[in-house]
Amino acid sequence: MNSGRLEVQWSPCNPDKFITWGSDIYLYETLPKQDIKEGTQYVDISDTTVAYLLASNSGYHYAKCVDIYPNDEMDTLLAVGQANGKVTLVTFGPTKYDSLGLTGLEFNPKHARPCNAVAWSPSPEQLLACGLDRYRNDHCVHVWDVGSRQPIASPVAELGLSDTANSICWLHNRCLVVGVNSKQLKMYDLRDPTRAINSSQTKAVFGVTGPPRSSYLFASYVENQIAIWDIRSLDKPVLTLPQAKPVIKISWCPTRKNLLGSLHKDSRSLHLHDIQLMDDMDHSILERSVKTTLSNQITSFSWHPKRESRLLAISLAGVLCDYYVCERMTLNWSQTCEVVWTYGQRDLKIINESNPIYEELGDISRIMRRRALQGYGLKTELKDNAVLVDDEDLKDIWYWLDQSKDLVNDGTLTSSPNKLHPGIKSEVRDKALYLCNWKFVHDPITLQLTMEQLESQGFTTKAAALAVFSLQLKLAIKLLAKTEYNTLAMALSGFNDDKNSIWRESCMVSRMKLTDPYLRAVFAFLTSDSENYDLVVHEQEMAVADRVGFALTYLSDTKLAEFITQLTDSLVQEGNLSAVLLTGMSTQTISLLQHYLDNTGDVQSVSALAMRGFSPTLLEHDRTQYWINSYRELLDIWRMWSQRSQFDIWYNSRSSTKPEQQVYVNCNFCGKSTSAHSQIMSRTKASYPRFTGSSNQNKMSCCPNCRKPQPRCAICLIHMGTASCYQPENVNQPTVRINPFDLWYTWCQTCRHGGHAMHITQWFKEHQECPVTACTCKCFSLDAPSNIPSVSSVT
Repeated sequence: MNSGRLEVQWSPCNPDKFITWGSDIYLYETLPKQDIKEGTQYVDISDTTVAYLLASNSGYHYAKCVDIYPNDEMDTLLAVGQANGKVTLVTFGPTKYDSLGLTGLEFNPKHARPCNAVAWSPSPEQLLACGLDRYRNDHCVHVWDVGSRQPIASPVAELGLSDTANSICWLHNRCLVVGVNSKQLKMYDLRDPTRAINSSQTKAVFGVTGPPRSSYLFASYVENQIAIWDIRSLDKPVLTLPQAKPVIKISWCPTRKNLLGSLHKDSRSLHLHDIQLMDDMDHSILERSVKTTLSNQITSFSWHPKRESRLLAISLAGVLCDYYVCERMTLNWSQTCEVVWTYGQRDLKIINESNPIYEELGDISRIMRRRALQGYGLKTELKDNAVLVDDEDLKDIWYWLDQSKDLVNDGTLTSSPNKLHPGIKSEVRDKALYLCNWKFVHDPITLQLTMEQLESQGFTTKAAALAVFSLQLKLAIKLLAKTEYNTLAMALSGFNDDKNSIWRESCMVSRMKLTDPYLRAVFAFLTSDSENYDLVVHEQEMAVADRVGFALTYLSDTKLAEFITQLTDSLVQEGNLSAVLLTGMSTQTISLLQHYLDNTGDVQSVSALAMRGFSPTLLEHDRTQYWINSYRELLDIWRMWSQRSQFDIWYNSRSSTKPEQQVYVNCNFCGKSTSAHSQIMSRTKASYPRFTGSSNQNKMSCCPNCRKPQPRCAICLIHMGTASCYQPENVNQPTVRINPFDLWYTWCQTCRHGGHAMHITQWFKEHQECPVTACTCKCFSLDAPSNIPSVSSVT
């Protein structure tokens, strides 16, 4: 492509064709790359599309403006305005316009002068407006009716006497806006072309353009300024957009409402102006730059007429770029593991956990939802909850809580009402070693069992390290000799306590080359000077329990207290759950869990840990209540009613405050509660005969207050009875006993008819309508949850 083709325009009717023009005019068609036939000459315009030349027309070297006829999907008809004022209708090869006598038809002004703009009317009337330079006693705008079957002798309208038309634009079907004399905008209605129906004094008279959609807005520019106008009031622009460089072209996007594109002089980027006008005049403007793949400065661009946010741009060197503007997205991420965003104006896109890409998002809610379905946090044994998590630190905390509970139950550790799980900070050394699972230090049998267990789990270096820390070098050498670290076993066998030995110097040099933290700790321990074990206790990659266990065994009281305090503060700030080993389930643990929550978003785990490990006092803490209520809301959103109920049962069993009764069944006659429980608590022994006989002692067939009969079940017609909690075996201490759910009340919230839950459920398996005769209520269809898929079916 030569440098003469500096303008580009999509065909307004054929979405796959466009023209470029400068000294010559070229017609191209676009195709996907995979559809190109072998041997075809084409030009790459993007990574996925190419353009190949259909035709060219080289007879118009002085073209100043070109516009494509917008109402023909088959043939391409151009209006070409030239420097001498002549406007010619141009085609590419034989078309239907040849027989109509339109091909090559010329519209000549009375006086030669440059033609500054041509514009086809968007209506099917085939009106063509031409904007010319000023000439005394002549009009600057001529409107021609190309579609008339009569010979075209003169324009159907002439506008702007003795004016210069800098730019023209059609608004709706028969209205024109003309920028005249570099100082004024005029609006004309062709139904009365003798005068302008509206006008405004402004220098922004260039590039007048109206949006393709029905709108009251149009735009124009001058130098470094873009003006947005409202045709209902041309007194002043509704918006003025200052620009960093002189503007050379503006164009409304035909597929996006109120999106204006602009091109600046000597620019390699396009600029977009997303204009949202508000009734209160508090307008919203979002401006951004779009950098295409063109490396040279852009001279023109054109929006695609139908495909959203697609445009063509052409550079000074004539290189074309087919580009899609990335839209601003409205992104929503639901708690049910679905990411939804807008894709253009008509489509929504969604990905959920069934999509492989969702794995890369790291959505904690997906993990929490899977755990909740498995009963995470609700297992009777604390350690059983560890099986349901993948995070090793989280696993260790559940195992530690279970171990701590056992140590308290067997009397090894002492808990308090405000601290059910004591931490190392509150225990003496020997008892604290149990919390670290280091009770093997002074027990050879336990040590042997521990080593065998670690070796079977693949933690041979850890087992060897713990053997060394227990001063069992032979055991450590035996363990390492079985692994790829057998050379280190030989090194250990040469150990001696001479501080100046070659062995010690060699080990100190080689220690940092080791990749295993436990082996580094072993040689740091064996080469330590004057009982300085900082290299061991500060080995960050070792488990916290082992670092603390070592400190409890070897550090002095002063150093131990300092180490424990520093380590606790550090782990709490990091949100490292291993800090629970040090703090226990105390007030400080609230800060620890909050930092963990900030890092992971795992409100499920902090709620479950608090519910199962906190004392009743800590459960009432504001921060704890916020976690628990947030997790309850999640369970409700996921429609996990069973898990929510079980969670509340566990919480209420641990909390010091018991929930009050929230649901009551009142008598339809006296309005008082029909609950047997409330009656038992308030009545004396003499009142008990109000209940029915021993054969039906769990039911009340009448109101215990007014003695009126209870409603009948709509299916079996037997009087309903309340859920009973009374057994008269011991009057002073009545036993709570709840009737099965099948015998509970259930009723329609619309017609108020109902009966036993079992009967109503069976009825609506086969019916939609209320079982009561003459009632036409569609009870079942009114039940919204009946139309909602279960949680297990949501993917």
